[in-house]
This record gives sequence, C-alpha cells and structure tokens, in this order.
Amino acid sequence: MRLTLVAGLCAVLLSGCTNDPYPAADRTRKIVYSSFFEAPKTLDPAVAYTTAEQIVTGNVFDTLLDYHYLKRPYELMPGLAEAVPKPETLPGGRQSYRFRLRPGIRFHEDPCFGLVQPGGQPTRTTREVTAADLAFQFARLADPAVNSPVAGTFADVLGFADFGKRLTEKRKADPAFAALPPHEQYKRAGPIDGIVVHGERDFELVLASPNPQLLYWFAMPFTTPMAWEAVAYYDGKDGRPNLADRAVGTGPFRLALYEKQHRIVLARNEAWYGRAPENAGAPGAVFPREIDPEDIEAGRIDPAYAGRRLPFLDEIRFTREKESIPLFNKFLQGYYDKSGIIKESFDAVIVSGDLSPEMKARGMRLDKEVEPSVSYLGFNMEDPTLGAPAGDKGRRLRQAMSLAIDVEQYLRLFTNGRGVPAQSPLPPGIFGYDKDYRNPFRQPDTKRARRLLAEAGYANGIDPATGRPLKLGFDTGNTGAEALLQYEFLIGAWREIGLDVEIRATTYNQFQQKVRQGAYQIFTWGWIADFPDPENFLFLLTCENARSKNNGPNTAGFCDPEFDSLYNTMKNMPSDARRAEVIARMLAILERERPWIELFHRESYGLRHAWLLNTKSMGISVPTEKYQDVDAPLRARMQAEWNAPVRWPLYLALIALIAVTVPAVRTYYRERL
Repeated sequence: MRLTLVAGLCAVLLSGCTNDPYPAADRTRKIVYSSFFEAPKTLDPAVAYTTAEQIVTGNVFDTLLDYHYLKRPYELMPGLAEAVPKPETLPGGRQSYRFRLRPGIRFHEDPCFGLVQPGGQPTRTTREVTAADLAFQFARLADPAVNSPVAGTFADVLGFADFGKRLTEKRKADPAFAALPPHEQYKRAGPIDGIVVHGERDFELVLASPNPQLLYWFAMPFTTPMAWEAVAYYDGKDGRPNLADRAVGTGPFRLALYEKQHRIVLARNEAWYGRAPENAGAPGAVFPREIDPEDIEAGRIDPAYAGRRLPFLDEIRFTREKESIPLFNKFLQGYYDKSGIIKESFDAVIVSGDLSPEMKARGMRLDKEVEPSVSYLGFNMEDPTLGAPAGDKGRRLRQAMSLAIDVEQYLRLFTNGRGVPAQSPLPPGIFGYDKDYRNPFRQPDTKRARRLLAEAGYANGIDPATGRPLKLGFDTGNTGAEALLQYEFLIGAWREIGLDVEIRATTYNQFQQKVRQGAYQIFTWGWIADFPDPENFLFLLTCENARSKNNGPNTAGFCDPEFDSLYNTMKNMPSDARRAEVIARMLAILERERPWIELFHRESYGLRHAWLLNTKSMGISVPTEKYQDVDAPLRARMQAEWNAPVRWPLYLALIALIAVTVPAVRTYYRERL
C-alpha cells in the first residue's frame, strides 16, 4: 500500500511539472503580459507625467483628440471629440476652439458615483460625461493646490492664471471655504473666462492669442474629462484611497487591480464609447483603414484588421520587474509578450541592425522607431571664447569642433548603433525634417576642421596668447564610468584637431547651478518632445527661453534676432509648404552659427513575439494597446515547446526513492509475518 502511495505521489508531481506562472484558465484569453520597472507615483491625470504612469493613465483616461496610429509624420484625429476643431478668430487678437463631445460617453463604474439610501444598494455606479467635466478638469489644472506640471502650458487661456490666484486668496481668507470639496470651491471662485460650456456636449476654449500647438495637449490625459465625484470621494479620509491611487476614466480599459509595487491589471471596458452603436465609425474606435504597405510587408500590421472595432484585448497585465536580466529571460521563455533588448544580449539578438537568425526562427519581430528626441552638445553662447562675443572667430571655432565629431562611430561604440545621426534639431516623423538634408558641419572632416581653426586664429589648435593648445572646459553632471568613457571619446576627437578640452565632472545639482550661472563652456544635453511639432524643438533656441535670462530650456543661451523672427512666424502657421520654407531658413541659421553640435535622435528597439499582433512603435508616449491583439492558441503552443518540463531528475529521484523504499517495505512485512 505504501509503495502504491509513493508511486501515485510521484505521478502527480510529474504530471504537474511546469514553470508557467499564469493560470491554465487564462491560456485561451486575449491577455497581454507586460512589465514595469518603476512604480507609478500618481494616477491623477492632472499630475501624472512619467512613462511609468502613462501605462495606466494612457489606457484608462480617454482624450478629446487622438494620434493616428500608423501615420508618420504624426497626425491628430478625433477622439472623444467629434472633430478636430478649427481655430476661430475673435476680436482683440483672441482665438477660440470649440469641441463637441460624442454621445454615449460614460465614466467607468466606480463606488464614487454610488448614491445610496440607508441600508440600500447604490442607485447608480456611473454617469454620462458632459462638457462640465472638461471645465472641471481645466479648473484643476489651474488650481495651485493640484500643482499640475503643465499648468504653464495653458497660460494663454483667458482668465486661467487669475482663477488660480482667486482660489489661493479665498483659501487663505476663509478656512470654511478651504474645507469645501474642490468642485464647490471652483464654483464659488467663479469660472475661468476662457473655458465656456455650451450645453451638455459643447466646450469652448478661448485664448488670448493664437496657439495652434495647444491642440496637441488635448491628445494627452491632462485634459481628459474628470468626474468631480471621483475627486471628492477619493480624498484619503475614512479609509478611502487617495486620488493618486484610483483612476476613474472613460478609456477602452479600466483599472481592475492596482498593487502598484507588484501588479497592475487593466480590463476591457465593455461600456466604452467606441462600442456604442452611435459611435461605430468614430476614428478612435476602429482600426485604421489606411495602412502603409511597408507596415504590412514588415509584419507589423495585419491588413485584415482594417476598420474593425476596438479594442481586441480582454486584459493587460503588468508585473513589476526590478532587474532587466530576469525580465529578458522570462520574455525569451514566452511569459512576457514584448521586451526591450538588454545590453548584455544585444549582439546575440541583433545582427547588422536586424534580428539574428535564431530570433527569427523563434518567430520574433523587431520593431524600431526613432523617438521625437535629440541629443546634442551645446556651447555657452555667452562665453567670450566660444560664444557670440567672439564673433566670427568663435563661430569658426564652433564649426571646427562640430566637424571633429563622428557620430556614427559614437553610436557604434556606446548605443549598439541605436540612433539616427542628427543633422538638425528636428528628428524623423516631425514636420520640417528632410531625410535628404546633410548638414555640412555634421559630416566628420578633420582636415576642414583644422583649416577652420587656423582661420579662427588657432592654427593647429594653438592659442596664440599662451603658445599652447587652446584650453576649454566640458562640464557634465554625470560622473558614471560609462558616461566618462563617452566624454573621453568626444574630447579625444577634439584633441585630434589640436584642442585641449578638460572634463569638469560634478554632481548633477552642481552642474545645474553652473548652467544657471553661465559658468560653463561646453555641455551635453537632450530633449524629448512633449508633442510632435517642430515648434517644440525650435523653441529651445529662442532668446526668450535662454536659461541665463529666465531659467528657460535654451541652455546654450543662443540669441539671434532673425531666428526669433522666423520662429514667431513659423509657430502659428499650418504645416504646409510655406511653413517648411520658414523652417528651412531657421535650420540654415543654426547650421551656420552652431550653438549645438547635434548628435543623434534616439532609436527604440522593441522585441515582440509572433502571437502579439498589430504592434507599431509610436516613439512618443502614447499607449497603443487598444490596437493590439493576441493569438492565444499560438502563444500556448509555443510556450509549451519552449518550456517542456525537464523530467529526468524526477525520474532519477523516483528510482532512488523506490530503491530505498522497496527493501524497507519487504523488511517490514517479513518482520510482521
């Protein structure tokens, strides 16, 4: 009997031997398994700004406008709004945009809506979205107590700043006012002049002056409709969570589980506006019909999905992974559907910019996308040696230093080739980018660089004032070993043309202080766009944004009246041939003046398994899960093939157990008999 029990136990162990971390019941469901590294700090759409938060907020909170999933350059299209509004010119140089909400938009079901009678059940668990919910969210953006990081973006909205000041004054003057729920405070502080509600579904935004780029912010969760009930209810009191840990939105997915240090689960919102019959043709609710043949040929997009209703997934499950190597190994086993590529495995996965034969044999796909970003070296244009005060001498010195840097070699050495050499501040996918343009000062040429140095008065790099190589300083706030190797590469290139550039490494805070004080010469910096428009790159080099003047993002301190004049013309223009011409003139100024040495536009590499369908990297922080689908049977089959249980150790253990047990059983029965 005991021998039979042992054999039965071993049989059970052998049959259940698996390393699959997911329940068997989920194998046939359309679930995307993904990961996150850093826990979100907040899910409040007025405040959330990081990619760690965007994986939730971008899927849970819908926006008035969307980006077309497949088009490049990026193109806005209607989302919750019925159309992308056209600007209307008003008296006094003002401008307005009027949005009309689609019918049938409802908030996710949530206890905050529960109107209950004593001992009874909630009479409602959700409600329809109205234009007043948009006005409420704008009041929150203007509220200094919310401390939205994008409040300054809406400074052109009439009365926006004044509303915030009134709130602060009333709260200081009246403690009873300050104790009211936010929506009551906003009512008593009076409306924002430039936020006008016209009935249930119409919302108007009035600006003091034209600002067409503001429309891009309506494709971000900051401007999502917000339920006042959620803000009032989730205040952290009486055992209720804080709003930072709840998400009551209108998106295609709802927050089903939020263990922010461990797991996040988003479930399909069956009541999403896109599934309502009256919104059957809404652009943001169907898979795009216009598909680039290149996307089809590359296997990124299945044309059979064109025009189908979204979303396709049942759930999105995020698991926190603090280490990159275990994450990548789980991806290779098929337990995550997508992954980046760790540095340790890059050469084994990527060969000559494409997937290795081994990875292709496993059915994997490589998705590459150039991010709307730029990394650059900057000069302090207020410096007497390198900057504008040095006149033509300084200009030729900057041009020579630009010619010395070989970015393609830099990318091979330090980024595994991930990046596109930059010819200007504008990356691919942004209007004004010209793939055929070659900046004459961004093609490495040491001979020409030496000639320019001689023309600048520094023949062979020698400073005539000292008789020694011209000494310059390269300031940085990164003292890591890898960063220092990159800096050594750069100063080595300048050493080749005779210059003596010293690395001045400090802490990041000290570096920031030096930049604010103008106590630097050369630095390295980067920028990733808030929205995909050339204005969001070219504003980095306008006088009014100089860091030394008003702590703006123009860290180089570049100031050119002609450039500023062209910028002011360009920023409010439609993206047409005339705007492209103005941008080309601006880039010609930067080409000549060289306030930056443009290095590269970062390129993201993502791996996808064969069963994850319709994935095209956006480059910008826009969630794409509503367009994705999963071939669950294919995933289950491939997982089983890749993770077949290794049973021989158990067989050996079974044999050993039997070898020990059988003599003992025989002895036992012999003694009993």
